[in-house]
Amino acid sequence: MAHIWAFTIAFQTVFDVYVDFKLHGYWYFSKGVDWNSFFALIFLVPPVNVIFLNYFPYNQELWKKILYIIGWEMGLLLYEAITLFPEPWGYFHYGWWTLWHSLFVNPILLMILVGYFKWICKLDKRSTVKTEMKY
Repeated sequence: MAHIWAFTIAFQTVFDVYVDFKLHGYWYFSKGVDWNSFFALIFLVPPVNVIFLNYFPYNQELWKKILYIIGWEMGLLLYEAITLFPEPWGYFHYGWWTLWHSLFVNPILLMILVGYFKWICKLDKRSTVKTEMKY
């Protein structure tokens, strides 16, 4: 879980620095760096990613994985639409970014997350096997 938390924060930061600050595609609360967005990114996105990974159908058929991602995509788009409301509900603002961008980018980001998690599990398994062999 710590790996996913750290990866999410790092990956989100890199993505946001590029799309938010460089390209002005979207921003949280106000343009530029602010503390409110810091807390949202640290304590909102990582737990959602952990929940997504905990219930991901790893050993199921491809169609079940696709349905799972579609379900999450619908939830993510609904959540994003709500965050676009005026205050007090909304804290997310678009520049040139739209829900259509999220529709196509979110599944890619979710698959990167799954790929990273599988890679970490593989590394963990490999290190556990090597450690067990030493004793």
